[in-house]
Amino acid sequence: MLVGIATHDDAAVYALDERTAIVATVDLFTPVVDDPFDFGRIAAANSLSDVYAMGARPLLALSIIGFPVRTLPLEVMTEILRGGVAKCAEAGIVIAGGHSIDDPEPKYGLSVIGVVAPERVVRNSTAAVGDRLVLTKPIGTGVLSQAIKLGIASADELSVATEMMAALNRHAGDAMVAAGASAATDVTGFGLLGHLHELVHASGVAARLDARAVPLLPGALAHVTAGVLPGGSKRNASYFGRHAMYADDVDAPLRALLADAQTSGGLLIAIPAARHDALLAELAARGVLAATIGECEAGAAGTIRVV
Repeated sequence: MLVGIATHDDAAVYALDERTAIVATVDLFTPVVDDPFDFGRIAAANSLSDVYAMGARPLLALSIIGFPVRTLPLEVMTEILRGGVAKCAEAGIVIAGGHSIDDPEPKYGLSVIGVVAPERVVRNSTAAVGDRLVLTKPIGTGVLSQAIKLGIASADELSVATEMMAALNRHAGDAMVAAGASAATDVTGFGLLGHLHELVHASGVAARLDARAVPLLPGALAHVTAGVLPGGSKRNASYFGRHAMYADDVDAPLRALLADAQTSGGLLIAIPAARHDALLAELAARGVLAATIGECEAGAAGTIRVV
């Protein structure tokens, strides 16, 4: 076992021999958008992300779905599954099977199996002091998903958030491997603040997070300023906020967004300063928009200075 549960990494990694390791992950959640096909695409992209975050290549997936067969048309389930199949096809893999249960609330996700050379595994526990921190997707999907449920998100906000959540981290993963990243994780339910804490805590370093350098989805700041914030984001702010030291000019709405629970967020990549520009070039060459949002620094493991 090369990577297990000790460092709260994105997937398990098991070495078959000196040249090949298997990467295994599973994830599922309830709908974050109303369209079932889009929900399937987003859930599949989210599950695949864990494999990309380890620097690995997915091989196949298995579907896991819970569906209220007595209260919703089966055509809705078909569309969810069709969205997952479409996203896996984009990733170059097949869904080879799966399991379904009768469930009062829809849930969908994938168990994904990938492969990586043991020496090329990208962990969340190997960042070093001086590493730059690069984020490959804007944040705010938790707030926008809540705004969608409340019926107050605009059509443009819904469209941008949906496509961002459905976008694969495939090219970002390829870029970080090519550039020689020190460490990485994907940003999902614990929010940017939570996953950054896990990365620097596992690596035995601290971090500086430049709050205004963090890219935000359109409408996210306005909605959170108006009081739209899901329960998971509030819990993140309470729990992971204990490890953060905020500058006085980082206001409450921005602090809330830094802890916003994400769905199918981007990769958070730690890269040595000498290879930082190479990473940005690799990302740009693959059409991935990215932002440098901070740096790993000496200090108590897991602590974050938000400036």
